[in-house]
Amino acid sequence: MSSGHLLAVVLLVCGILSEAAGAQQLGALARLEHGVVRDLRFGGAEVRLKLSQGVPFRVFTLSAPNRLVIDFNEVDWQGMTGAELLTGDNVLNLRVGVYQPGWSRLVAELAGPMQVLSAGLETDESSGAVDLMVRLGRSGQDAFDATAGAPSDTRWDLPPALEVRPVKRRADVGRALVVVIDPGHGGIDPGAQAGGLTESHLMLTFARELQDTLRRAGGIDARLTRDADVFVSLEGRVALARAAGADLFVSLHADALGEGVAHGATVYTLAEDASDAASAALAERHDRDDILAGVDLTGADDRVATVLMDLARLENRPRSRALGRHLVKGIQNAVGPMHKKPWREAGFSVLKAADIPSVLIELGFMSSVRDLENLRDPLWRAGMAAGIRDGIRAWSLEDAALADLRRQ
Repeated sequence: MSSGHLLAVVLLVCGILSEAAGAQQLGALARLEHGVVRDLRFGGAEVRLKLSQGVPFRVFTLSAPNRLVIDFNEVDWQGMTGAELLTGDNVLNLRVGVYQPGWSRLVAELAGPMQVLSAGLETDESSGAVDLMVRLGRSGQDAFDATAGAPSDTRWDLPPALEVRPVKRRADVGRALVVVIDPGHGGIDPGAQAGGLTESHLMLTFARELQDTLRRAGGIDARLTRDADVFVSLEGRVALARAAGADLFVSLHADALGEGVAHGATVYTLAEDASDAASAALAERHDRDDILAGVDLTGADDRVATVLMDLARLENRPRSRALGRHLVKGIQNAVGPMHKKPWREAGFSVLKAADIPSVLIELGFMSSVRDLENLRDPLWRAGMAAGIRDGIRAWSLEDAALADLRRQ
């Protein structure tokens, strides 16, 4: 049997298991009791997980970089990050965590192309515990690419890609301004980590506070792309903003530097060419986190790189830049000095909604003691939220006035 046929069989078996387990309506989470990811002598790898009970699962591979993905419904990882499961060299990186509500994900970044040889569960009839084993064998890159890709399943997939709407103008003065707030990272992708805290947790905390601040301001309908510690892909975040009819998209992050020293908040807008090397590196890190979390971005650029979307971005870019300038002023007035370069440009994928003015705000650097203390401080966060609110208000008034002038 060819490797492609074998992978198809594996996915079919997993689908049958999913339907059977779903019919049983398993209630409690399956706990990870033991696990190991180790090398095999012939150049492959083996994933062994002992779970407290059987769960629906599926297995597939993704390219660029080469990854093995195992999805579950649902596993309690007991605070495990994945690195402690690794014992060999054929798996470079391992991530585990919540993928979306009700579903968990394990992503193994492979040192080279490897095909799924077998996948299955063995159940202990006395305890109900199960052993899940996935074995991988060495493969050529062409063969790997031919079978890679997430299977289509509406229970797991991202929201469907939406067509680009005409560029929105703030002409409806009586209508609430729809602001979609995007707390970065989440679930399987914790983002930067420092002082026992994760970027995903800090950004969700601030996003909720910012949402309350904007709603209390009146005339603003503030919504979140995620309101729990779950993974949402970059493409999914943009799709959610479009589905909400967003007038603005504000993504929140707090990076950490491995080398050098930096502190202070920065506002980013989209540009094909980054304004400096640091901005380019930051955008690349954010996009790579999405890839390592198991998202197949094959063809994503084709969906966004159309002439219509490019024209829409050209028309929206001045509006995004104006928003960036107003946010910088609002934040500086509220909390004082920002980063030495408070407004920058870079090619963040999460800012590529052609029809929505979008910004990414790095609230600070978790690698900076001062910034980390600020992010922990409710009073500082309240000031930052007020600064963002004032910036959005000022932008909204200016944008509406410019729209009126264009119609004359």
